[in-house]
Amino acid sequence: MSPILWSRVPWPTALSAVALTGIGLLAIGRGDVLAGVSDVGAGYAAKQRVWAAFAAIACLATAAIPPKMLKSIALPAFAAAIGLLILVYAFPARNGSRRWIPLGPVLLQPSEFAKLAVLLALARYLSHRRDHRTVLGLIPPFLLTVVPVGLILKEPDLGTSLVFLPMLGAVLVASGARGSHLGAAAALGLACLPVLWLGMSAEQRSRVTAVFTQHSLEELSEPAPRGDGYHLHRSKQVLALGGAGGSAGWFGTAEEAADARVSLQLPAARTDFIFCLVAERFGLPGTLSVLGLFGLLTTGCLRVAARCGDPFGRMTATGVGALFGTQAVINTAMTVGLMPITGLALPLVSYGGSSLVACGAAVGLVIGVAIRDRVEVRPDPLHFGPRFDC
Repeated sequence: MSPILWSRVPWPTALSAVALTGIGLLAIGRGDVLAGVSDVGAGYAAKQRVWAAFAAIACLATAAIPPKMLKSIALPAFAAAIGLLILVYAFPARNGSRRWIPLGPVLLQPSEFAKLAVLLALARYLSHRRDHRTVLGLIPPFLLTVVPVGLILKEPDLGTSLVFLPMLGAVLVASGARGSHLGAAAALGLACLPVLWLGMSAEQRSRVTAVFTQHSLEELSEPAPRGDGYHLHRSKQVLALGGAGGSAGWFGTAEEAADARVSLQLPAARTDFIFCLVAERFGLPGTLSVLGLFGLLTTGCLRVAARCGDPFGRMTATGVGALFGTQAVINTAMTVGLMPITGLALPLVSYGGSSLVACGAAVGLVIGVAIRDRVEVRPDPLHFGPRFDC
């Protein structure tokens, strides 16, 4: 990479992604320690380090792809993502869900890569059209998003499906869609919530109601309830242990304290509830650091988008920022009881090969947009500038 391109790399974005991955490896390793894994090479942390290497390769690869090539492969990638989302139903369910495609010893989760495929398809479509500033023009982007969302909901995977609509809204804003139209669409979505409620399974409904019936901090010492609220109760117990000045202290603990074993009773501690392990190991500074790094990562993506004059690049960087920000907010909010438990991983931090590699590719997209930015955006960033490749 030439010195000029090297200077254009959005280092706050890149380094915050690296830091979050490092924190995730330490938290996953903490889970291995609490689980009594004596062989370092046999734990989840060792596997995650391998996936981190693949994520770095994916990041470099996507950063090296020229925008013209990304545009040309956007729609084929979208079609491939839809095919993989359909293919998951050909395999047996795992833990009650059909989310994975077995590839030998590896499980591929297509929904993680579908996020990027949908983003590129939206950016490709909207960068060549202006009718999205009309009501009818919003229908094609909406359909591009709703089709994969419907397939993911059927798996079922409510958590992953939740990030698509905020991404769509962010991309439409960056493309110059009218605020009144987006507001009307949002109001229509809220009006459809009763229909969504009727379509939820009994388990999904119980996770929503658990938010309104959760125990207070003073009641966390009581046994976790079976059924509704179990996951949330365990999550808050671990957070109180390390992140709120509990017996692990404000700064967490590196010891195998007996009461730290409550982390082992938290389902999906290394995946959906990795934020709890961060709190238990690193305390309040660790949790604040993770939140700050996600803020830096998201704003870094949006700053790259603001500097890019090419519509495709601007929408791509905006969509990536929306993906990271939305997932971080939903995941951390559900662990503290502000949102229902949805089963959404914390990007770059949670254990999972598909998620980590997809996140690496997403960071690479933003880097690729930044290093090819040669022209400043027009005064009104919500309108198209002259046609060129950034």
